[in-house]
Amino acid sequence: MLRSIIITTIVLSQSFVRQAKFSTAMAREIPKTMKAVGLYKYLPISDPNSLIDLEVNIPNVGENDVLIEVKATAVNPVDTKIRSPKSIVENSPRILGWDGSGVIVSKGGKAQLFNVGDEVFFTGFVNNNGSNAQYVSLDEILVGNKPKNLSFEEAGAMPLTSVTAYESLYDRLQLSTKDKGKSILIINSAGGVGSIASQLARNLGLKVIGTASRKETKEFSLKYGAHIVLNHTQDLLPQLKESGYSDGVDYILINYDPLPYWNTMMDVIKPQGKICVLVDSSGPVDLKVLKDKSITLVHEMMSTRIKYNTDDKFRHHEILQEVSKMLESGQLKHTLTKVISPINAQNLKEAHKIMENKTMIGKLVLSKF
Repeated sequence: MLRSIIITTIVLSQSFVRQAKFSTAMAREIPKTMKAVGLYKYLPISDPNSLIDLEVNIPNVGENDVLIEVKATAVNPVDTKIRSPKSIVENSPRILGWDGSGVIVSKGGKAQLFNVGDEVFFTGFVNNNGSNAQYVSLDEILVGNKPKNLSFEEAGAMPLTSVTAYESLYDRLQLSTKDKGKSILIINSAGGVGSIASQLARNLGLKVIGTASRKETKEFSLKYGAHIVLNHTQDLLPQLKESGYSDGVDYILINYDPLPYWNTMMDVIKPQGKICVLVDSSGPVDLKVLKDKSITLVHEMMSTRIKYNTDDKFRHHEILQEVSKMLESGQLKHTLTKVISPINAQNLKEAHKIMENKTMIGKLVLSKF
């Protein structure tokens, strides 16, 4: 019996030593500097210095952080919005990119959710530097396990849009299976958030009415959850009536400037309906018209919980984990449609041009340095 205990102790000790050596080896393999793409000045994308190749220090890892070796980084409208011309000049480089995928190579002393070597996908926090770099350091609640059935590129396309869509439907509009049979109008359903929201809403049993203007975006919307697709360059009200929704819709999710759609939304939303807005309005809108129908107007910003350190901020991680399970089970389909490689300034400029031209369908990802 004593011999068995001694052997077991030796085996466990050897295992611990091997793990310790592995962790130390991983730490030693991390260089002091890394490649990145960033900016000092906020310039038009046509300017040669709008995005530049850099060699910078590896980011610090806080006690609740994980250090991720980036395998893929997505490009979103928020990247182009932040990079857009303004008079600010940065003293140290600003690195964009707020969702992607990779492998954890180090972590802080209080980080407990992941282990070194785990494959993950993540969002970022726009106040900090992002994932257009070989390594990114993030609070572990911004990270989820990468879906096992997806490549790094496919997984890297999903976090930001999925968390935004999930929060919009479940947390802001407060939808659930009890709303089965009700209707939701998703304006710009072929976009990154719209195509995820369409799938989530359909999974709950809602009738999903998308909007698009081109043949290819209409087909994309139908593929990713919309039951019908209206043309948002034309008056939506008569199209809804022709489609059997003469009484209007129960919910609206608008993934576009609400100003040009405001009067239409006031017409088509049912009494006591709910509207969720994702994009800033380009001008003032009349809120008084909400009163007559007792309409609930809510807004969604993915980073709210993180920015304001809310009591429920851990939900961000929980949503990523739920999205990962949905992707693995087939409840959600990834929306990656374009990959550019490698990750460098030239290719990121091209990606920003595509985003600013507003011709992108689905998600665009850059991979590999």
